[in-house]
Amino acid sequence: MAGSRRAVRIGSVVSGGSAVVTVLIAMVTNYVTANPPGWAENNPVVWSVFGVLAVASIGLLLWERRLAVATEGGGRPPAALARIAAVGSHSMNPPAMSAPVRGRDAELERIGRLVRGPGGGMAVVHGAGGLGKTTVAARAAFEARRAGRAVLWIRWRDDPAQLAQDLTHAAHVLGMPENRLEEARTGRASLVDAVWEHLATVSGWLIVVDNVDTPALVGPGPEPIAAYRGWLRPHGSGVLLVTSRDAGRQTWGPDSVLVPLEPLADEAGAKVLMDAAPHAGPEAEAEALAVRLGGFPLALNAAGTYLAVPTSRHRTFAAYRRALDAEFDDLLGAEHPAAAGDPEIARQMVRHTWDLSLDQLHQDGYTLARPVLQLLGLLEPSPIPRTLITHTLVTEATGLPATAATVDAALAGLHQYGLVNTPQPAGGETPESSAGHVQLHPLVREVVAHTLAGPQPRETWLNAIDHHLAEAVATTTGMPGRAGWPTARLLAPHLLPHLDRATPQNFITARDTLDELAAALHAAGAASEQLLLRRHVLDAVILHLGPEHLDALTSRNNLAIGLDSQGEWQQAADLHRQDLADRERLFGAEHHQTLASRNNLASSLSSLGEYQEAVDLHRRNLTETERAFGPEHPHTLTSRGNLASSLSGLGEYEQAADLHRRNLADRERILGPEHPQTLTTRNNLASSLSGLGEYEQAADLHRRNLADRERILGPEHPHTLASRNSLANCLSRLGEYEQAAHLDRRNLADRERILGPEHPHTLASRHSLANCLSGLGEYGQAADLHRRNLTDTERVLGPHHPHALASRNGLASSLSGLGEYEQAADLHRRNLADRERVLGPGHPDTLVSRNGLATAEAALVNASSRRRRLPWRR
Repeated sequence: MAGSRRAVRIGSVVSGGSAVVTVLIAMVTNYVTANPPGWAENNPVVWSVFGVLAVASIGLLLWERRLAVATEGGGRPPAALARIAAVGSHSMNPPAMSAPVRGRDAELERIGRLVRGPGGGMAVVHGAGGLGKTTVAARAAFEARRAGRAVLWIRWRDDPAQLAQDLTHAAHVLGMPENRLEEARTGRASLVDAVWEHLATVSGWLIVVDNVDTPALVGPGPEPIAAYRGWLRPHGSGVLLVTSRDAGRQTWGPDSVLVPLEPLADEAGAKVLMDAAPHAGPEAEAEALAVRLGGFPLALNAAGTYLAVPTSRHRTFAAYRRALDAEFDDLLGAEHPAAAGDPEIARQMVRHTWDLSLDQLHQDGYTLARPVLQLLGLLEPSPIPRTLITHTLVTEATGLPATAATVDAALAGLHQYGLVNTPQPAGGETPESSAGHVQLHPLVREVVAHTLAGPQPRETWLNAIDHHLAEAVATTTGMPGRAGWPTARLLAPHLLPHLDRATPQNFITARDTLDELAAALHAAGAASEQLLLRRHVLDAVILHLGPEHLDALTSRNNLAIGLDSQGEWQQAADLHRQDLADRERLFGAEHHQTLASRNNLASSLSSLGEYQEAVDLHRRNLTETERAFGPEHPHTLTSRGNLASSLSGLGEYEQAADLHRRNLADRERILGPEHPQTLTTRNNLASSLSGLGEYEQAADLHRRNLADRERILGPEHPHTLASRNSLANCLSRLGEYEQAAHLDRRNLADRERILGPEHPHTLASRHSLANCLSGLGEYGQAADLHRRNLTDTERVLGPHHPHALASRNGLASSLSGLGEYEQAADLHRRNLADRERVLGPGHPDTLVSRNGLATAEAALVNASSRRRRLPWRR
């Protein structure tokens, strides 16, 4: 048996054909020293088998030497293919792939291109815990091995000595000669340099070093990885693939290829769930659960594993999603008794995988990282203004000493470990239109919020947050010009729970804070954020003060203004009608609040195309406003301007222009030439002049107004977009179709992004572009745009709204350009009837329809006549 044990020891250090010889020695030794089996008594059989195996082993040895000669000086590593067999039972094998890898095709392709490429390098797959870095690396390893690469897997254990041993063993497997190792052992060469000098001479390998979450410990010595003189380098002829939570370019250096992982897309997340629990429900329900879990692979796997167990209480995707609200701690936020002491267990727990990162940050000196993350977790799952997270807030909430520098460091560390995100400005955004902010993934936020134990600490922290939110609103709304607008947009969603947490004693103060911010958002043209606050305030006022309270009337009026900004004109008009009736009943017909309510209703009616009713209301209101406030009061100027705009809607451009001229002179004198209301009046005057056919003068005013609005309000403010649209319309009337189309294309893209594809103003931009294309002779494109726009406008505003009639007219004109005279004439007939009924027979737009119909009918008669006169071909 001693001989047998020696044979096993020899077999542990050889590979390929040498391993076969070792096995033969072991067999013979066993035969001599142990009780032989029955078949061994037949000597001719035994020695025949032995002879065949001996010949086979010699053949394998010769084949191994041939491989070494064939690859000498480059190509596949010497004896690598044979040695992979020896590594097969070694811990350096990659993890087995038990399920498909979903949603990581782009990342795997980046790694695959590096592996397949002619050189080598170092790739770093990085992201927060739970995003599946190891899974991606394992799949990349599987693909590399399938392509014939030598693949070795090393798991980082916070032990630089173990990493040195593993990489040295990997180099030995890849053919590093014994004499070079001996030089390193005896101090005649640096071991790390010897290993990497060898790895630079052989190609076709992939070495994975998994979970390098403490890169500062890699070594040897204190030098950073980015110096590329330690154990992790990008200088081999194969690929070194590292996974880590550390995303810092400064950590990995300029020559590394960083491969960031983000949460899975909804469809890919659903597939992960379906793979794990195929009988837990349809794909639509799996996708809804994937959305709830935020696309985090670790959470998806935890949910799928739970649902796959027959004894689980919740057996479907829908049931699990519903249970998360009440049982989050048990399902995903639970503490594991062994997790704190065993990182391998902790990595499999959704909550503790992020605790590992926080523990590491604390050890690295970022002592505020955990409390700052918990503080962020108590805010809403929306971007958080960076200016809100001050050292005074941290100290007031947590009781810990903090400075601006330590809070900066904490946020930087959390970002480096993927626990907070600092999104860059989106497409179209500029530094002026965006503000610095941080954002937590919703699932990270939910887990972190559950770690703040006890009601008393949570209440203390929330009180501090509320105090600083109110201060942030006051600071933001007090900024000059548009400086505070980007921050105001970010603050809006965080103000909703601020109002919900208000007590009867401080409710009015909290409500005023939201109203103050909503007014700033209205000025900024941030319609959706304003509407969010207005709805919430009205609900809260009704709850706290009752639906008949005067504050409820004000909140209803403010909500209607928000709806009007969002293009929800019918809802706005309905609320204004209700508000006007209540104010007339409570205050009388001439009270200043009643006048404001009547003005707002008339403006909504004008937007709906109810021009005559709007004009009647505005005339009455202007008379009473002048009597109550005087002819130059801002309320009077507003009433006069709104009356003029409604008159334009009726086609009374001359009266409208006279009123706008008077208003513009008064506003320039009283408010100044660059006040936003002055710019609005100038825009409206230019539009009236355009209606009168004074296109050159109108275009000059619109150019001036557009330049001022871009400078004062910014290039993406809704009023700026309105000026650009008006200028494009004037240029189109002047025959400057190319320039007009350029402006319309830009405006349409901006309005679709900012206001949405179905906002009435977006539809107006699409209509303008289609008209320009018709002017350019692009009748096919124009007709397609008009068809789409007509369908959308009829659905959003109704088939008889003036904008819908304009779209139908535009489509008919484009069809005429295409020679589709019969269809064009049918549309013009319908449009003429509708315009006569809605706008009146003398309205300029009605005259346009009558002229269009006459033109189409004449063209139809001419075309028919030409067809009748066609000669016979003989």
